[in-house]
Amino acid sequence: MKTLLLSKNDVAQCLDMESVIVAVEEAYKTFQRGMVTQPAIQGMSMEKFHAAMDVKTCNNNDTDQMSMKIVGLYPGNAKGEGKYKTSEGGILPNMMGNLILSDAQTGATIAIMDSSLITGIRTGAAGAVSAKYMSREDSKVAAVFASGAQARNQIYAVSLVRDLEEVRVYDKFGTPEGFAAYKEFIESKTKAKVIICDTVEEAAKGADILVCPTPSREAYLMADYVKPGMHIIEVGTDADFKNELEPAVFGKADKIVCDSIAQCIVRGDTQNAIKGGAITKDDIYGEIGEIVLGLKPGRESAEEITIFDTTGMAIQDNTTAASCYEVAVKKGIGSWFEFI
Repeated sequence: MKTLLLSKNDVAQCLDMESVIVAVEEAYKTFQRGMVTQPAIQGMSMEKFHAAMDVKTCNNNDTDQMSMKIVGLYPGNAKGEGKYKTSEGGILPNMMGNLILSDAQTGATIAIMDSSLITGIRTGAAGAVSAKYMSREDSKVAAVFASGAQARNQIYAVSLVRDLEEVRVYDKFGTPEGFAAYKEFIESKTKAKVIICDTVEEAAKGADILVCPTPSREAYLMADYVKPGMHIIEVGTDADFKNELEPAVFGKADKIVCDSIAQCIVRGDTQNAIKGGAITKDDIYGEIGEIVLGLKPGRESAEEITIFDTTGMAIQDNTTAASCYEVAVKKGIGSWFEFI
């Protein structure tokens, strides 16, 4: 049997945000229906290189496709550290990894593909799914507290489900060049005007949707900045040593929704709120799949404060990779080889 090999460029040709939003919604439905076998995330820190690696695996019992994603964050790559370069001699991206898609019945490898784009795009799509069901339909203003790749993915994805008119950006480590690039990207992809802010509070004030996509280890979004009607997308905290939201933000929320409660209480900002005594596990409203399936209502009033805490699930990678594979086969993208 043949296996399809997809490079990062190949994956880019097979994925678009609209279709990935659909794939992620389907992932949440499948997970909530109990059709997913998904072991706990295996994480590894490599302090020598100030890097971290996660392994996410699952079997989609609906499609009988297994996936294993290895993805790591290597900040040193941006500085040109390490002995490896791209084939053109350029620096490697900060996010590195690959994904293996296999047949559950035989274990045969269907495809091997770059996982960095899959991770970035499906994470942005997750935020959009939450905004679709939990933010106010008339949301016009979004605030995002970073200006990198995931901050782009999140806002672009949200703009596909909400008619954004203004995007406020604060980035503690932002540069004039980075802000200019962010502004150009968002304003070319959406109808929103980008405004660069000097503080978190300035960005958050009056916003309808707050997006937290940073690797911060200290809370920066304070409860005083959160007002009735806001929807918060908490996406950056995906390990027990990270923190973006002050625990009191959770205590102020009317609805706390997780992608996976089991993951968020050990890896997400939800675990910080529980440890801080602001909430208990019983205060969690539910999982996003319950809302997508209509088992529980999403937003029920214009005044509700809602939080979506996502640590990212293997089933999201699985459905996104399967979609990517199908498009690649249809378009004749990638190269084939045989293990056996």
